[in-house]
Amino acid sequence: MTLKWWAVVVAAVSVTSCVTANVVIGAVEGEQLPLVVNLFALTTAGTAVVLAVIAELHERLDDRVDALTDFLVARLNEIEAHTGDRNTGFVEGYLLSHGQDAAVLPFGRRGRGAAER
Repeated sequence: MTLKWWAVVVAAVSVTSCVTANVVIGAVEGEQLPLVVNLFALTTAGTAVVLAVIAELHERLDDRVDALTDFLVARLNEIEAHTGDRNTGFVEGYLLSHGQDAAVLPFGRRGRGAAER
Protein backbone atom coordinates (compact mmCIF):
# COMPACT_ATOMS: atom_id res chain seq x y z
CA MET A 1 0.00 0.00 0.00
CA THR A 2 1.42 3.36 -0.98
CA LEU A 3 1.98 6.34 1.27
CA LYS A 4 -0.97 8.14 -0.28
CA TRP A 5 -3.42 5.40 0.61
CA TRP A 6 -2.00 4.97 4.11
CA ALA A 7 -2.56 8.68 4.66
CA VAL A 8 -6.15 8.41 3.40
CA VAL A 9 -6.81 5.46 5.73
CA VAL A 10 -5.31 7.31 8.71
CA ALA A 11 -7.44 10.39 7.97
CA ALA A 12 -10.61 8.33 7.61
CA VAL A 13 -9.97 6.36 10.79
CA SER A 14 -9.12 9.51 12.73
CA VAL A 15 -12.24 11.39 11.66
CA THR A 16 -14.47 8.34 12.12
CA SER A 17 -13.16 7.59 15.61
CA CYS A 18 -13.49 11.24 16.66
CA VAL A 19 -17.08 11.51 15.41
CA THR A 20 -18.03 8.13 16.86
CA ALA A 21 -16.53 8.96 20.25
CA ASN A 22 -18.32 12.33 20.33
CA VAL A 23 -21.64 10.73 19.40
CA VAL A 24 -21.29 7.93 21.97
CA ILE A 25 -20.16 10.23 24.78
CA GLY A 26 -22.87 12.74 23.86
CA ALA A 27 -25.60 10.08 23.80
CA VAL A 28 -24.54 8.39 27.05
CA GLU A 29 -23.41 11.25 29.25
CA GLY A 30 -24.65 14.30 27.35
CA GLU A 31 -21.14 15.76 27.19
CA GLN A 32 -18.33 16.04 24.67
CA LEU A 33 -14.87 14.62 24.46
CA PRO A 34 -12.18 16.89 25.88
CA LEU A 35 -11.00 19.58 23.50
CA VAL A 36 -7.47 18.12 23.40
CA VAL A 37 -8.75 14.78 22.07
CA ASN A 38 -10.85 16.49 19.38
CA LEU A 39 -7.95 18.73 18.34
CA PHE A 40 -5.57 15.77 18.21
CA ALA A 41 -7.97 13.82 15.98
CA LEU A 42 -8.53 16.79 13.67
CA THR A 43 -4.81 17.57 13.51
CA THR A 44 -4.04 13.96 12.65
CA ALA A 45 -6.71 13.93 9.95
CA GLY A 46 -5.54 17.25 8.49
CA THR A 47 -1.91 16.18 8.42
CA ALA A 48 -2.85 12.89 6.76
CA VAL A 49 -4.88 14.71 4.09
CA VAL A 50 -1.99 17.09 3.34
CA LEU A 51 0.39 14.12 3.16
CA ALA A 52 -1.97 12.30 0.78
CA VAL A 53 -2.18 15.33 -1.52
CA ILE A 54 1.60 15.75 -1.54
CA ALA A 55 2.05 12.03 -2.27
CA GLU A 56 -0.41 12.26 -5.19
CA LEU A 57 1.38 15.30 -6.61
CA HIS A 58 4.73 13.52 -6.28
CA GLU A 59 3.34 10.47 -8.07
CA ARG A 60 2.03 12.63 -10.93
CA LEU A 61 5.31 14.49 -11.20
CA ASP A 62 7.21 11.21 -11.26
CA ASP A 63 4.95 9.91 -14.06
CA ARG A 64 5.55 13.08 -16.09
CA VAL A 65 9.30 12.87 -15.61
CA ASP A 66 9.23 9.21 -16.70
CA ALA A 67 7.22 10.10 -19.81
CA LEU A 68 9.56 12.98 -20.62
CA THR A 69 12.59 10.73 -20.13
CA ASP A 70 11.14 8.08 -22.44
CA PHE A 71 10.37 10.73 -25.07
CA LEU A 72 13.87 12.21 -24.87
CA VAL A 73 15.54 8.79 -25.07
CA ALA A 74 13.47 7.89 -28.13
CA ARG A 75 14.21 11.24 -29.77
CA LEU A 76 17.93 11.04 -29.03
CA ASN A 77 18.06 7.49 -30.40
CA GLU A 78 16.31 8.71 -33.54
CA ILE A 79 18.75 11.60 -33.91
CA GLU A 80 21.71 9.29 -33.30
CA ALA A 81 20.49 6.82 -35.89
CA HIS A 82 19.97 9.58 -38.46
CA THR A 83 23.27 11.29 -37.74
CA GLY A 84 25.17 8.03 -37.58
CA ASP A 85 23.92 7.07 -41.04
CA ARG A 86 24.88 10.43 -42.48
CA ASN A 87 28.39 10.33 -41.04
CA THR A 88 28.88 6.71 -42.07
CA GLY A 89 27.88 7.52 -45.62
CA PHE A 90 30.22 10.49 -45.70
CA VAL A 91 33.20 8.46 -44.53
CA GLU A 92 32.43 5.55 -46.84
CA GLY A 93 31.99 7.92 -49.77
CA TYR A 94 35.27 9.61 -48.99
CA LEU A 95 37.07 6.31 -48.75
CA LEU A 96 35.57 5.06 -52.03
CA SER A 97 36.43 8.24 -53.90
CA HIS A 98 40.06 8.22 -52.74
CA GLY A 99 40.77 4.54 -52.99
CA GLN A 100 41.18 1.94 -50.30
CA ASP A 101 44.47 3.39 -49.05
CA ALA A 102 42.98 6.73 -48.06
CA ALA A 103 43.18 7.55 -44.41
CA VAL A 104 40.59 9.59 -42.61
CA LEU A 105 42.38 12.24 -40.60
CA PRO A 106 40.72 14.21 -37.83
CA PHE A 107 40.47 17.96 -38.10
CA GLY A 108 43.17 19.92 -36.27
CA ARG A 109 42.48 21.59 -32.97
CA ARG A 110 40.55 24.80 -33.18
CA GLY A 111 41.55 28.00 -31.52
CA ARG A 112 45.15 28.17 -32.69
CA GLY A 113 46.32 31.69 -32.89
CA ALA A 114 48.38 33.37 -35.59
CA ALA A 115 51.52 32.92 -33.45
CA GLU A 116 51.48 29.13 -33.91
CA ARG A 117 51.32 29.25 -37.72
